[in-house]
Amino acid sequence: MIKRLLVALIAIPFFSFGQSTNIDKIVAKVDNLYILKSEVESIVVRSKQEGQEMTKCQALESLTIQKLLVAKAEIDSVIVDEDMVNSQLDARMGEMIRAYGNEKNIVQQFSKSIETLKSELKSQVREQLTSDKMRNSITENVNVTPLEVKRFFNKIPSDSLPMIPTEVVLSQIVRLAPVTKAMKEELVERLNGFKKRIENGESFAELAKEFSEDQGSKVQGGDLGWAKRGQMVAEFEAMAMTQDSGVVSNVVESEFGFHIIQTLDKRGQEYRARHILLRPDYSRLDLTEPKRFLDSLKHQIDIDSISFEKAIKLYSQDKNTADAGGIIIDPETGASWQSVDVSMEPNLYFTVEPMKLGMISAPMNFRTYDGKTGMRLVKVKQKKETHRASMKDDYEKLKTYSMSQKQNDAIEKWFKNALSEVYINIEKEYEACKLFEN
Repeated sequence: MIKRLLVALIAIPFFSFGQSTNIDKIVAKVDNLYILKSEVESIVVRSKQEGQEMTKCQALESLTIQKLLVAKAEIDSVIVDEDMVNSQLDARMGEMIRAYGNEKNIVQQFSKSIETLKSELKSQVREQLTSDKMRNSITENVNVTPLEVKRFFNKIPSDSLPMIPTEVVLSQIVRLAPVTKAMKEELVERLNGFKKRIENGESFAELAKEFSEDQGSKVQGGDLGWAKRGQMVAEFEAMAMTQDSGVVSNVVESEFGFHIIQTLDKRGQEYRARHILLRPDYSRLDLTEPKRFLDSLKHQIDIDSISFEKAIKLYSQDKNTADAGGIIIDPETGASWQSVDVSMEPNLYFTVEPMKLGMISAPMNFRTYDGKTGMRLVKVKQKKETHRASMKDDYEKLKTYSMSQKQNDAIEKWFKNALSEVYINIEKEYEACKLFEN
């Protein structure tokens, strides 16, 4: 049980918030760290959504192991860098905004202010990074040789060899929903209002902290630090480099949204500026135009008037993939090959699963990494059907499996020793779980 759940630690979500109206309860204590009932229930729900179906006991055991890693990290003076915590916090807040559309929707969903949610999330992020660093310190010297991979493979009975799920390489053509004139005017009006307030004596930094939708800079009052020429998008840089220091610009539109910019200082080919960013509410945009465009484009591809690959270069509006042949990268592994299973984005999975090599999907809904909405055509560029693992075709996967087993052996050995050094108390409600019975 322990080995399996040590691997499952990776699946613990980076954020899990209870509703503010719920009365939470402490269900376990590991040294001076607590596990809340809401944390256990959140993991159970999340695992069900991801097809893992963890029980409450399994969720509690995974959380207890994580707390144990954190408690031992404190004993062994394993500390994570604060900049890394803040960077991960910004990334997770960005994920939440992309998932819920905007900050207003997040506040309504959780009945908590953004500041409260960020405070809770920061604690979770620090704990997750600490447990990761502790686990990495345990396994950093673990490695496997080709001979060990071969021995690992040969130990598996032929009728028990793992099935490698269908894998695909996908490419896409993306068309984004256009921002309406009314929405643009609304954002420009708001930013002009901020500009007037600043000119009347209010603090640019305080307004940025309260209203800017750039999660990375708002906590610094919109300050983006020093930037070299060419680092920022052209529209932003042109304004920041040409206006005088201290001046608040008129509204500037870029691919990220709408800004007002204040240049703080300049030196040669570098400048320092701060901004307030407002983004359109992409969830309110009409998808009629991108669907019509992609329907027409798919017809042209189907009758061989244009190739899918050429259409990517000419028409795809997703910069992250258009310059790389439209290839969709697996967000978990960073690889172009993706397993066609429940780990894939649900909408993409149900579309791609029945498709054959070379097929192109109908236009489907799409949201970019930075939250923009639109539609896309997806093509199955390469495909490997489900098969039993072999040394010839699946060496890298077998190497990963072998490495995981060896790492888990090292962690389990460490874990047995650590249990004697850390106080663990489980509430009666969960005593039946019999944690760590092996």
